[in-house]
Amino acid sequence: MKPKITIARWVFDDVLQFLQNDFNVQANLADEVLTAASLSARSADAVGLITTVTDKVDAAFLAACPHLKVISNIGVGVNNIDLAACTARGVLVCNTPDVLNAATADLGFALLLATARRITEAEQFLRAGDWKKAFAVNQFLGHDVAGATLGIIGMGRIGQAVARRAVGFDMQVLYCNRSQLPSAQEQALNASWVQKEVLLARSDFVLLLVPYSAASHHLIGAAELGLMKSSAILINIARGGVVDDAALAAALSKGTIAAAGLDVFEGEPAVHPALLACKNVVLTPHIGSATHSTRLKMAMLAAQNLMAALNVAALNVTINFNPTENHILQNVVNSEALNHLTTQRN
Repeated sequence: MKPKITIARWVFDDVLQFLQNDFNVQANLADEVLTAASLSARSADAVGLITTVTDKVDAAFLAACPHLKVISNIGVGVNNIDLAACTARGVLVCNTPDVLNAATADLGFALLLATARRITEAEQFLRAGDWKKAFAVNQFLGHDVAGATLGIIGMGRIGQAVARRAVGFDMQVLYCNRSQLPSAQEQALNASWVQKEVLLARSDFVLLLVPYSAASHHLIGAAELGLMKSSAILINIARGGVVDDAALAAALSKGTIAAAGLDVFEGEPAVHPALLACKNVVLTPHIGSATHSTRLKMAMLAAQNLMAALNVAALNVTINFNPTENHILQNVVNSEALNHLTTQRN
């Protein structure tokens, strides 16, 4: 009998076919947003689970799924999963880095351009039939992107991809990160490592790319927004909760900063009503990685991670996928559980 795995949300047919060779796959083809109780009931006898950012896994969930050995998340961020609880139970957790870098960086730059040139406001103005003059010198005056200063908070893979795009616009890049890049990389990206307060005060655009955690909760709030230029623009393509959305809405309405572009929100899919009332904000529904090829790569990598991790977990499962050791080591985010399993096998 094939071991069972559960897929929490809709995935591509190619991914299903890849997994069905070796597993009894219970897939959520209707793409319902399952409650934790419903998902755990479906996964009670599963050895593997493929999740997305909306699927919450905690200690109670794991207790209801005693056979679970691997959780493979479609996405880089894993703040939807209690890593400590997984590690304590020897459950491996995997993510899908790198394959979404370009698409997410593109969306970040799209938001930057759209806010700078007031694209959303201008389109709504046109669609409403308010365009009465063929030309006006002072109509929808925006902000220059070329030659401006871009501040990136979180200079990881995606942050560096954004910085490479900024080179084409002759932008100076300031960045705040836990560690400084090698000097050759800084020179190639026209980038300088500075403290967060300096970045906020000097940047024309501030773009957020830090993972969400207790430490990064409301990393940008009223005090930080107050440090920014009144002409500055904030872009968040990181995670909801990194920005205090209520404080941001107040800053936008008062003119503390000029505009914002947001792909993520606290409590999404709910959006703070005060943000919806602001004209000087561009809003997208968490679509940073949403290109067909990127999402397919993410889902397929999640499936490959699942197979690789089940091999490492030493289950009595015969599967056709033979990963290299580096593959699983790179994509397991709770290495303590991996070390525990390795010790057990030896």
